[in-house]
Amino acid sequence: MYRRTAALVAVGAAVTGLVTGMPSAATAGGSAPRPAAGLIWRSCATEAFPRLECSEVQVPLDHARPNGRQITLALSRVRHTAKTFQGPLLVNPGGPGSSGLKMAGFVAASLPAKVSAQYDVIGFDPRGVGSSRPALDCRPGHFAPVRADSVPHTPGGEIANQVRAAAFARGCAAKYADVLPHMSTVSAARDLDLIRAALGAEKINYFGYSYGTYLGAVYAKYFPQRVRRAVFDSVVNPGGVWYRNNLDQDLGFDARHKAFTAWVARHNTTYRLGTDPAKVEAAWYAMREALRKKPAGGKVGPTELEDTFLPGGYYNGFWPYLAEAFSAFARGKDPKPLVEEYENFGAVDAAGDNSYSVYTAVQCRDAQWPRSWASWHADNWSTHAKAPFSTWNNAWYNAPCASWPVAPLTPTDVSNTALPPVLVFQATEDAATPYEGGVAAHRKLRGSRLVVEQGGGNHAVTLGGNTCLDRYLTDYLATGKLPAPSATGAADAVCAATPEPEPRKAAARAGRADAAQAGALLHRMLGHRN
Repeated sequence: MYRRTAALVAVGAAVTGLVTGMPSAATAGGSAPRPAAGLIWRSCATEAFPRLECSEVQVPLDHARPNGRQITLALSRVRHTAKTFQGPLLVNPGGPGSSGLKMAGFVAASLPAKVSAQYDVIGFDPRGVGSSRPALDCRPGHFAPVRADSVPHTPGGEIANQVRAAAFARGCAAKYADVLPHMSTVSAARDLDLIRAALGAEKINYFGYSYGTYLGAVYAKYFPQRVRRAVFDSVVNPGGVWYRNNLDQDLGFDARHKAFTAWVARHNTTYRLGTDPAKVEAAWYAMREALRKKPAGGKVGPTELEDTFLPGGYYNGFWPYLAEAFSAFARGKDPKPLVEEYENFGAVDAAGDNSYSVYTAVQCRDAQWPRSWASWHADNWSTHAKAPFSTWNNAWYNAPCASWPVAPLTPTDVSNTALPPVLVFQATEDAATPYEGGVAAHRKLRGSRLVVEQGGGNHAVTLGGNTCLDRYLTDYLATGKLPAPSATGAADAVCAATPEPEPRKAAARAGRADAAQAGALLHRMLGHRN
């Protein structure tokens, strides 16, 4: 699934500023070009990030043919200002398929100024993404509403969703047959080293969220001598790439959905859906069934409802918005708030089509997926019985891999004894990248340190308001300081989770659209399913 990612936790001043403009390497203008290590940087400032610059670099489509066809990667930068310069800090928000151009501005603005001033913070759109060229879009409108119910109540419903997924795979093959063999995490990792070289750096610092942790681990496997420092936040389980990881996610998202309905029950005075979490959850599924019969506003059927509420599994801060829409529909059959939150949190635009195209291209190529639909059928019905919230939604999201036109690769073994110590952050209740993945990666990266957010359910935990976690991050980036290793081999440091949100007051609800749109913009900006 890996649907939303990275700094979802930063819905606040930084997010609101993002609404005013998006940097683009293709449209960068303003100041005169400044050459630096072979790259030409131009201003692509936004109101939120006035120092953001953009550039681009050419890399081979096929790294086995370095002098063959070249493709373009879009880059962004917030340049260092301190006398002490610690080199480039490459940042990646996750995905695969997420644009990273804005990530440079976000990280530079979110770190303490005295720390970010010591780095050139570098963002990039990976191959196929956003402002990089070519940018993939296999089947425009693939997520247009109203889609068939994700849960296949009949054999015909299951076949219809299979046909839709296969059509997406065929669309990719028809448009990008020459590109698809080179859409993989390994290719993206080799791109990173060419970005390093273009920056004129002997080594890089790296900061990745979610899928960005796997990209960083693969890069470190191939180029350990090029890594100075690395931070992995919300870590992909390297042993489950990718089919098993997605099934594990289904259990996690169901647990987070239950946490959400329990939170709604605790705030019954606001939402008036009852004090029993089980009954609140039942009311949500009753809403789902009602939408199966009559989609809200002609847009929100049961599948779109799941799309709308999935972001709540990534970031608790979205719960008040989702709860208001839930209450309005369940209590008064008012569909307008639900449609509004679908537009904010669930609807997929052209950028989302691009993100999903790259997501499938990379994950389907990275590793083996079952080619027999019987395996998908059995595994997803078995998981659905335990975790009905989004299991089948996630199955169809990944189903193009069942008929992907390019043979899979063997996943990289990211075990590494040649790296400097890596700092790993992981929340115990993370749904998108379950806790076990952080532990597994920690054990594979010799000398790494694991910092745990105990009881935390947010995905992407640093730079989101948890001062304990951010202190470890800041110390590491500033001086290389790490927590002492645990004598038991478990977590090396533990931080308490950030508090759950409170329901919004009436005055805040009056401005709900702006806030929700800011949150939606951020989760689209920084990730798509991972």
